[in-house]
Amino acid sequence: MIRYTYMLAIAMGVILSSCSEKGNHAGEVDFTAKADSVLSLMTLEEKLGQLNLPAAGDITTGQAESSNIAEKIKEGKVGGLFNLKSATKIREVQRIAVEESRLKIPLLFGMDVIHGYETLFPIPLGLSASWDMELIEKSARIAAVEASADGINWTFSPMVDVSRDPRWGRVSEGNGEDPYLGAQIAKAMVKGYQGDDLTLENTIMACVKHFALYGAPEAGRDYNSVDMSRQRMFNEYMLPYRAAVEAGVGTVMTSFNDIDGIPASGNKWLMTELLRDQWGFDGFVVTDYTAINEMIDHGMGDLQDVSALALNAGVDMDMVGEGFLTTLQKSLDEGRVSEAEINEAVRRILIAKFKLGLFEDPYRYADPERSKRDVFNAEHRKVARKIAAETFVLMKNEGDVLPIEKKGTIAVIGPMGDNKENMAGTWSVAGKFDQAISLRQGLENAVGDKANIIYARGANITEDEVLESRVSIFGKPTYRDDRSAEVMIQEAVAAARKADVIVAAMGESAEMSGEASSRSDIEIPKSQRDLMKALLATGKPVVMVLFTGRPLAMKWEAENVPSILNVWFAGSEAGDAIADVLFGDVNPSGKLTATFPQNVGQVPIFYNHKNTGRPLPEGEWFQKFRSNYLDVSNEPLFPFGFGLSYTTFEYSDIRLNGTSLEGDQKLEISVELKNTGKVDGAEVVQLYVRDLVASITRPVKELKGFEKVFLKAGESKTVTFELDQEALKFYNFNTEFVFEPGEFEIMVGGNAQEVKSTKVIWK
Repeated sequence: MIRYTYMLAIAMGVILSSCSEKGNHAGEVDFTAKADSVLSLMTLEEKLGQLNLPAAGDITTGQAESSNIAEKIKEGKVGGLFNLKSATKIREVQRIAVEESRLKIPLLFGMDVIHGYETLFPIPLGLSASWDMELIEKSARIAAVEASADGINWTFSPMVDVSRDPRWGRVSEGNGEDPYLGAQIAKAMVKGYQGDDLTLENTIMACVKHFALYGAPEAGRDYNSVDMSRQRMFNEYMLPYRAAVEAGVGTVMTSFNDIDGIPASGNKWLMTELLRDQWGFDGFVVTDYTAINEMIDHGMGDLQDVSALALNAGVDMDMVGEGFLTTLQKSLDEGRVSEAEINEAVRRILIAKFKLGLFEDPYRYADPERSKRDVFNAEHRKVARKIAAETFVLMKNEGDVLPIEKKGTIAVIGPMGDNKENMAGTWSVAGKFDQAISLRQGLENAVGDKANIIYARGANITEDEVLESRVSIFGKPTYRDDRSAEVMIQEAVAAARKADVIVAAMGESAEMSGEASSRSDIEIPKSQRDLMKALLATGKPVVMVLFTGRPLAMKWEAENVPSILNVWFAGSEAGDAIADVLFGDVNPSGKLTATFPQNVGQVPIFYNHKNTGRPLPEGEWFQKFRSNYLDVSNEPLFPFGFGLSYTTFEYSDIRLNGTSLEGDQKLEISVELKNTGKVDGAEVVQLYVRDLVASITRPVKELKGFEKVFLKAGESKTVTFELDQEALKFYNFNTEFVFEPGEFEIMVGGNAQEVKSTKVIWK
């Protein structure tokens, strides 16, 4: 088979150089020279076509050759497509591009592969609760293997927006409230998707999003305005994006919000001065869905105005809006944009296609045979089950209700008890919902003939029929029951009375969180709370299996339900993984990465807040003229880093290699961790630091390290962290990244509230 690079070169009478004399080392491919050799052959219309990223549209339902988008591909007006699924379809569309367009430039094929492809892993917020970078990277690696086998070569992931507001629906798609942890996860995800060589057929190009600050919208309402100081940006929100860039992420996606009054997609300071000039990003920037067009409603001008604004800001590819395709010719004629800027955007996109090996073999990512072998196979599902069990957070276990035994009668009750389609959670566009494992099925699989599983629905997700209709979308029905609440509760209580233990499956449905799923009321709906009250009144032991895509305000449940296991939305193997933990085959080890509030009035609430000039004294609930509420304490319901186990752990006092350090010295921080219980288990040891005196106000604590440690019953291990001055730097008033000598508090523990503490001086 003639290599595609040379097919293009021969067809156009140009020889593409394969190596660079300008590379960092001998033999390094000069993708810029290759891109320029193609760029030199292109008309302006073909250049603008490379900047256009439409959705697949009618290709998914009709024949590729006869679709409307096919004509644009033939005319060179499309640079890539997204949300087209299956190796066969993608291969056919790619054929149109490389055989029927003038220049035969291959297309990119993107998809929102967010937490797995067909084999689905827990939602990202759940994955982050594992605190296990190896498992998180592995989930992305499997997603890349599956997606690439089905023709996808580009994913719009990872989403690394830091968020402290659980009202915002997309908190489910991120990694919680902490920038340091978010940065480690960003690096792991990029490595999992991209590997070490993007030309390999089983890697895909990653896209970090949403740049920037998208997770801090006013009122927690999606797409809303964001306003913050530069110090807060850099100290609390920017680290995960930068970590992804430093990990070599191929693309960056713009956010919908404005920054310093200018929408991200038109913000030159953000996209060029910061991202490219300061951070050295060398990939291409793509907008989010119609983000350029939406700058019109932001008040930035008409479509021609905002398209020129975006290109001049440093945006390279326009998702869906077609403002680049339809207006940049006119803007060029009027001198509002330059051909050099257009060429640079095209060059970056062509370079990405060369890095992916598409010019060499445009069909490398569309292999129907590999798709049959590598997608949704038994091995991947086994890994998904293991990873899911590592993400569950045991939030309460009064009286050691858990683990339960595989005997007697177990009642599964609640609207999430037998709903396999909702196990996937939000942003699972390629998943096979009909083949997921429900909670009921998982328990039945686990007990076999050892126990009797009975089921009753008990309640609808919510009593509000209109609200329920809004979240019964994307192939994830909630199966609303038209019977009265009283009748359903009576049926559930009758089942509960026959049981030895009740497993109450409650919380959110999959699409109650996610994009455009902000909630002003983040309590568990009344229909489910009424059911829980009836179940508790039976006197039977109750385990609440909590399904959620966000921190919930569940103070009543925390006070009244004896055992609560948060399982997020665990993906394809949810039911089996939940059963593994409920029956004690796996000891839960997940830890929260987002604070749970007592009520929505505390929001935003997060562990790494700053102190005030009138802080509430430690241990106090209320004092007049102090920073507190009249009606609720300042404390969270469940703090950042929190998670129980079926065993117990004991921390020794902190040991240091010195209490006074200078210059380049490194501080070694050690604790002895002991499993003091009767079963094996894992604990996430967390290191926090507080800068006690600085030139700007600093947080009361900041995560600076963590290690997940597995210990057998009775076993001990010394856990050691190392800090240097670099780890203690911050952005000062002038946004200079500095280390300031002084006194620091060092804290180590199992969550942000329960820590051992000591102090050091660093000169």
